[in-house]
Amino acid sequence: MLTLFIKELNSFFNSLIGYLVIIVFLIANSLFIWIFPGDFNLLDSGYANIDTLFIISPWIFMFLVPAVTMRLFSDEIKSGTIELLLTRPISNLKIIISKYVAGLTIVLFSLIPTLLYFMSIYLLGSPVGNIDTGGTWGSYIGLFFLAASYTSIGIFASSITENQIVSFIIAVALSFFFYIGFESIASLNMFNSIDEVINYFSINEHYRSMSRGVIDTRDLIYFLSLMGLFLVFTRTRLESRKW
Repeated sequence: MLTLFIKELNSFFNSLIGYLVIIVFLIANSLFIWIFPGDFNLLDSGYANIDTLFIISPWIFMFLVPAVTMRLFSDEIKSGTIELLLTRPISNLKIIISKYVAGLTIVLFSLIPTLLYFMSIYLLGSPVGNIDTGGTWGSYIGLFFLAASYTSIGIFASSITENQIVSFIIAVALSFFFYIGFESIASLNMFNSIDEVINYFSINEHYRSMSRGVIDTRDLIYFLSLMGLFLVFTRTRLESRKW
């Protein structure tokens, strides 16, 4: 399992994908936080917070995470090595988890440098340290679970097709639907009686809750359930190749 994880991680950094994901993520956020004028610009707002990072990142990850995961199984299926991989003395679940953790690790590498944003705001605040530290760390935890959810969706999309582009599109569509789709449906007048139930399935609902700095058990259960669900879907898809 560890060997497969290291292999996948090396494959990311032996190509441009790993580096591109990290660079694009950091540049996109930096432009909105420091360069582009407007409400998202930290210097224009005058407030000591990095809310822009946590507002923009879910949308950037919606495209970058599928770019990371699109090849994890699609490449194996296209090259025919998936059959060899599935016959190794390692369970399908361990194969999936190895690839999943490798993909998530790349995403986390893109988050680590953003701690410099936090330190900058911490030092630039008046007085120094005038920043909602609890809310910031809660937002980071929420962003981690959001990225982990996107990764599980992406790895499932990669397991159902040999075409990386198709995998990318499916992952983006599913991520978009789970992030904002349920919330949009719940806002329709026809669902007034069950809008809270529908809204519960929205990633954005739980992400916003965590961003307030309060780690609620219901939010943790939601994210863990969503990740587990798509990993089970992936396992079912792989095992169906033996039928």
